[in-house]
Amino acid sequence: MSAYLEKLNAQQRAAVVFGVTPGKASDPGPPLLVIAGAGSGKTATLAHRVAHLILEGADPRRILLMTFSRRASVEMIRRVQRIAREALGDKAAALADGLHWAGTFHGIGARLLRENAERIGLDPAFTIHDREDSADLMNLVRHEIGLSKTEKRFPLKGTCLAVYSRCVNAQQPLDEALRANFPWCLEWAPQLRELFGAYVEAKQRQNVLDYDDLLLWWSQAAGEPDIAEDMAARFDHVLVDEYQDTNRLQSSILLALKPDGRGLAVVGDDAQSIYSFRAATVRNILDFPGCFTPSAEIVTLDRNYRSTQTILSAANAVIGLASERFAKNLWTDRASSEKPHLVIVRDEGDQARYIVARILENREAGQTLKSQAILFRTSSHSAQLEIELVARNIPFVKFGGLKFLDSAHVKDMLALLRFVENPRDRVAGFRVLQLLQGVGPGAAQKLLDLMADAHDPLAALVAAPAPARGKEDWPGFAAVVDELRDRRAGWPAEFSLARGWYEPLLDRQHEDAATRRADILQLEQIAGGYATREKFLTELTLDPPDATSDEAGVPLRDEDYLILSTIHSAKGQEWKSVFVLNAVDGCIPSDLGTGSTEEIEEERRLLYVAMTRAKDDLHVMLPQRFFTHGQNAQGDRHVYANRTRFIPKHILAHFHHTSWPKYQPGSASAAQRSEKRVDLGARMRGMWR
Repeated sequence: MSAYLEKLNAQQRAAVVFGVTPGKASDPGPPLLVIAGAGSGKTATLAHRVAHLILEGADPRRILLMTFSRRASVEMIRRVQRIAREALGDKAAALADGLHWAGTFHGIGARLLRENAERIGLDPAFTIHDREDSADLMNLVRHEIGLSKTEKRFPLKGTCLAVYSRCVNAQQPLDEALRANFPWCLEWAPQLRELFGAYVEAKQRQNVLDYDDLLLWWSQAAGEPDIAEDMAARFDHVLVDEYQDTNRLQSSILLALKPDGRGLAVVGDDAQSIYSFRAATVRNILDFPGCFTPSAEIVTLDRNYRSTQTILSAANAVIGLASERFAKNLWTDRASSEKPHLVIVRDEGDQARYIVARILENREAGQTLKSQAILFRTSSHSAQLEIELVARNIPFVKFGGLKFLDSAHVKDMLALLRFVENPRDRVAGFRVLQLLQGVGPGAAQKLLDLMADAHDPLAALVAAPAPARGKEDWPGFAAVVDELRDRRAGWPAEFSLARGWYEPLLDRQHEDAATRRADILQLEQIAGGYATREKFLTELTLDPPDATSDEAGVPLRDEDYLILSTIHSAKGQEWKSVFVLNAVDGCIPSDLGTGSTEEIEEERRLLYVAMTRAKDDLHVMLPQRFFTHGQNAQGDRHVYANRTRFIPKHILAHFHHTSWPKYQPGSASAAQRSEKRVDLGARMRGMWR
């Protein structure tokens, strides 16, 4: 056995070597499905399989590896190189450098579309809109066709884009998507159909693609026999990570690339499929084996390297009640006598106080704050806890908030670069032109209309007379557009030119200009890592970094801080201690997630994902009541909650039960004490009668 395989357990090795002929790995083997349980070493297994293929003779240039983030693909390549170097030295590591086709579905799609642009009727100089730009274009089209002046309230741009995206990614007819996910928009079906048709036409006129187009155009291209044959012939092996998070469109692309399944290997966990709101479907991984004849081989990774056995036993009991799944029970040799805690508290206030008390106890015992996390189904669930943390001076970071590309100043810079890259991009042009003092929507529209009929749109813009109210800013703007248009400076020097023009505008537009200027400098450093302006714009749009100035809750003066996160954002993470908020019906499952069996099953998987983030210590919180504000005819009132249906009575033995706070014998219970009310206001009013 090769030394690099000895580090793997038996199931991991089976997943790595399946279908690989020693010395002839260029010959693709049968399809493979790896069911990788939480904490089972999924990433290591996939990296070893890629390295094994290369070491056994597969051409790395003919391996397609798709992950769900660019950072994940970079980390995967590093692991492959490390494994290859350990096996055969630097020569093998150099071979791994040939993994040029590793990236996200959207990133790979963008590359293939540029290469095949002329064959499918695309201009290869297309630019890519992020979600906000796409929503802005949807809004412009909505206005142009008169849907912003309807007698009844028409759905807003974000809702329209969400409906469009659902139809594309889930491959659902509009009426079906509306009934299932947007029932309040059903009456607008004819108008939405008209809007989406006009939106597609506008994108094509402006030579822009949105996120969904990168998959849709790829899928459509793969439906053309000649193009599909060329794409399929390019890759001997196709490997996909996190397959449970793919949508129907992504699945159709894979099956078009490898219709017989040979050379296709996917890795995922049906028990961690929790992104249906992004149109992901658990059916892709559940139905994968039956897509081929004979069926795909299934290898299950069920040894967990993260959690204690008591935590795994409780998590296994929760997911074991799922109506449909690949059977597996996670196990570990990490024995522990401490079961997960099922903590009953009076209300959200006590829940917050209990968690803070335990966090501080853990910290005194040597645990860092960063090694502890509070997870919740919905962002609003942590409001009471956040107040308590602030009052107790405990720093925390809440995952969520604005991304880097959502901040106004970064979008301004990218709009300028995108506009000179593709002058037909009216959303980018509209944004940039209105940065000029005195130039409003009307003047910007006239300038864009002037460009529309010109053979060289940017030359026409530079030669155009200054807008009546924008004469002060116009010369500098025209000069920088002219320089960027001619590409005289080269990349990334072009970014410096753009920054030199934009930075003076920051002081005029933002009070925190100094902080935002730091973001622009960071963006310039990022730009230096790309060979061309086109690559920079494409990659940054598809895989943006986190924000620096716009994140909420980042404790700038503390090197240690607590983690607050939605369960969706916590997937793939792990902490020593985990607290799961509000494990009661109405919260987990969400009262909005119980409309169908499929929705309830996904809510069950959410609780399972939350529980399997914990390494040593797990607390599942059960507040007994919540205070609601005017949600029914009775006005503000307390609502009593039941333990989540996902922890029924017959699996309670897997948990240690705790009530908090504990009172001395004979004293009133928390609930009894809370019901004793004294109307001091009435007493004080009576003093003056």
